[in-house]
Amino acid sequence: MSGALQAVFQNQRSFGPPAIGSAFGGGFFAGQISTAGNGIADYNLVVAPAASGQSTKKWKNANTATAGATSVIDGPQSTADMVADGNSTVYPAAHFCNDLSTGGQTDWYMPSRYELEICYFNLKPGTANNSISFGANPYAVPARASDYTLGNPAQTLAAAFQTGGAEAFSAVDSWTSTEFSDTKGLRKDFNNGAESNDDKDGNFQVRAIRRVAV
Repeated sequence: MSGALQAVFQNQRSFGPPAIGSAFGGGFFAGQISTAGNGIADYNLVVAPAASGQSTKKWKNANTATAGATSVIDGPQSTADMVADGNSTVYPAAHFCNDLSTGGQTDWYMPSRYELEICYFNLKPGTANNSISFGANPYAVPARASDYTLGNPAQTLAAAFQTGGAEAFSAVDSWTSTEFSDTKGLRKDFNNGAESNDDKDGNFQVRAIRRVAV
């Protein structure tokens, strides 16, 4: 890299990440992850526009095992594993995200457990108390070693993502791409942050995201 280009790169990094909920990368900035779990951000997370990137789908059309879709942080790989294993009839939620073309981008995917947790922490739509049994996230930036408190995270300051806003996550359970067991998928409650599991053939919210390298 030339000295001039390196200076530009360093200047871009010095400005820091965009504001939570601001337009970014074909959608909206949702926070940063450290896939190495070392507190150093390597990706910005981008949430797809609600009108095109949020739907209600089954994780799978049968309560059977899926090879490879167990990662808690690698949503792109888990989504790819599901897409490779079956068509959109077999994996409706993963194909919805994978096949999405919106905001000039086509590399959307189904978020993993800890990726979706970052979305909840930064873009919580409502004001309900949080479940205090969840929330620690070693891959968040900054990393969080402790679970939520009743009031932290608070409702997002991004007005469009608050309850009733055009981009708000529905305050219901949302699928992750993380398989909980052979028969169940893991989901996140966007009302209080709790995590639970349900039969893969259940219909729940899914919201596509993408990564942009820092």
